[in-house]
Amino acid sequence: MDKMINFTIDGISVEAKKGESILTVARKNDIYIPTMCYISKTTPCASCRMCVVEAKDVEGFVLSCNTPPTEGIEITTNSAELENERTNIMKLYDVNHPLECGVCDKSGECDLQNKTLEFGVSQQNFSAREQHRKIENWGLINYDPTLCIMCEKCVHVCNEVIGDDAIDVKFGGYSSTIIPKNNDTLDCTYCGECIAVCPVGALVSSNFQYSANAWELTRVPATCAHCSGGCSLEYETRHLGINGGDSILRVKNNFEYTSLCGAGRFGFDFSNNVLNKDEAAFRKAVEAVKNAKAIRFSSMITNEEAHILELLKDKLDIKLFNEDARKFKEFMSAYSSVSAKKHHSGSLDAVKQCDAAVVIGSRIATDNPALRYALTTASKHNGAKILYAHPVEDALMQNTVTQFIKYEVGTEEGVIALFANAILKDLDLSEDERAFFDELDLGYLEAETNVGDDELALMIKSFNRAAKRVLIVGNDLISHERSSNIAKLAAMIEKYTDFSIIIVPNEVNTLGVSLICNLDKDEEISNVVGYNAKGDFVISSLAGADLAVPALNQQEGTFVSIDNKVLPTNVALSFKGYTLNDIAAAHGIVKETTVDYTKELNTEAGFKNIDFDSLENFLSAHGDDVRGYLLDEVECESNGKLESVSELPEFNGTVIYHSNPVLQFNAYTNITKQLEKDTSLRGSAQFAAAAKISDGDEVEISFGKRSINRKFKLDSELKGTIALNPTFDDVSDASRYKFEKSKIVRVIHE
Repeated sequence: MDKMINFTIDGISVEAKKGESILTVARKNDIYIPTMCYISKTTPCASCRMCVVEAKDVEGFVLSCNTPPTEGIEITTNSAELENERTNIMKLYDVNHPLECGVCDKSGECDLQNKTLEFGVSQQNFSAREQHRKIENWGLINYDPTLCIMCEKCVHVCNEVIGDDAIDVKFGGYSSTIIPKNNDTLDCTYCGECIAVCPVGALVSSNFQYSANAWELTRVPATCAHCSGGCSLEYETRHLGINGGDSILRVKNNFEYTSLCGAGRFGFDFSNNVLNKDEAAFRKAVEAVKNAKAIRFSSMITNEEAHILELLKDKLDIKLFNEDARKFKEFMSAYSSVSAKKHHSGSLDAVKQCDAAVVIGSRIATDNPALRYALTTASKHNGAKILYAHPVEDALMQNTVTQFIKYEVGTEEGVIALFANAILKDLDLSEDERAFFDELDLGYLEAETNVGDDELALMIKSFNRAAKRVLIVGNDLISHERSSNIAKLAAMIEKYTDFSIIIVPNEVNTLGVSLICNLDKDEEISNVVGYNAKGDFVISSLAGADLAVPALNQQEGTFVSIDNKVLPTNVALSFKGYTLNDIAAAHGIVKETTVDYTKELNTEAGFKNIDFDSLENFLSAHGDDVRGYLLDEVECESNGKLESVSELPEFNGTVIYHSNPVLQFNAYTNITKQLEKDTSLRGSAQFAAAAKISDGDEVEISFGKRSINRKFKLDSELKGTIALNPTFDDVSDASRYKFEKSKIVRVIHE
């Protein structure tokens, strides 16, 4: 255990861990030191100098943000000299800063306003020649350099947390400004985190600008509804006019400790605007459910809705179809048969703190941005070694990945077997387990997967000194036809090593649904009711439904995140129509509200008997995530046996990979106004040559039993004969293996 460093701040005895700064320790002990450029989730910017303190027997002021304490040192955070220093710093910040507070989007929550008032800067002793600075429109983001105070927060968060490294400082004294890095225009994933951390109104949402003042908005704490990351956010709403209703104007996050992707920040307008109850449609829905053989539903629902569907299944003796959650449940069952635990052991925090990580079977930057940000944090702050294994290289991960292993499509079982063999090679396994690895035909597996012994040796060498290791398993392994054996191999790595494992759910509540519902294998039968899914009668929050129900930003309820946390979400916008709870009541399953079921969720799966209104939903002043609760660990019988690796398949010719572009996840992000909707098939020049198509061609893509038309777009960052096909605009089975053999034909219009 590291020795603690004992010292005093303002006469108060405190202690620091190795690597902590004076400012970090002060904040932990609720001792106030003013800052302008500091944020907890990045390395110190050290540009504002507001955080200066005095240290006994040390000449001059000390920057508390990046100075570690020494044993016994005496720190003073407030004195006449420090007050004068900070006041002069504020006067310099205020030099010719435009007095546009009346229309500035940051007014009312501006650090510059707050500190100017805090230090009583009522007049200006300094001046500088005014300069013309062009306002930049960067798409979803506007930048006004006249308002910028050059704190550099945006640059640090873009590089150290997001991983885009898309902006930089153009130094020039008083003419310094923020610019796109190595580009004339901003080339990034538009997460908007730079907007969130900007302490003034220099970086703003172009859609929100001049829409409202901070004090006019009502904040609704919620959980993001777009992926399984479970990111905390606040919907900010305002009532629009006498005859208008409430509207979400923007989304914010606690930027000090959390981050949001662009879908969470800008893709908030997916509500279902129903003005009244359609009684005729409701009666038809009740009748359709009564006569149904099955209900097919997506994982874009709350735990409480999933529980209601399970009650309807038992009451009406019908089937429940959800292939996404069913396959996840089967994968976790196989995992549990070896690990003896119902839930995976890893978390986003474990990734952030790791010094080595393996990502396999996921285009993680777009599948789950929260994981991408956690990996970037580990890389930048811990120097973590990141191994990324996938058939398609990802340019978004190039600033983070230290080793890329390109394996052949379909060979995931062979790849995980090779990884497990290399990692467990010298460990004490059971007789049966050791026999499994001894019988592996390593030459065959290496040849068919295209994973060489030298690559495995480099992985082991890189990870040898790592103390905190993580294995991240993506949907390509969960949806694989050999997923059961893959799950057992992954569990073997966790069982015998210090690796923690994260198994990435596909949708926002895939994990929750898999724990609550007893699911049947989907069948092509008649009399199926679709709940946010296809069916003979469709109940949905999307357009074209036979009965409209509320979207996820119009509901109270809970999700289970990738961290195995049960997280609450709240109503941002009202809904005037019927809900699933009303349909259940019509069949004798009666609760006053949907969240009355929260305390009844399946305790055998780790849920707790807690009322919805008793669930906390905030981040503490020190960054503790006080939201919902962690699922209880559930012990399982450990009786799983490894099967011999099957013959590895071949995917020859033109192969497509079902993968969404940045900011898009599903049919709900597809209907939002701000998010870009690139529906093109993106492929390399090599793919175009193999398919005999050119950039801009309209093509027909045939795979399985389906055919769709797309515009083909050359992507210089892609390699090989695999093209990326989006799915967000085409509601389809989220559970299928994402790689598919395809036939590509150029469409010629007469």
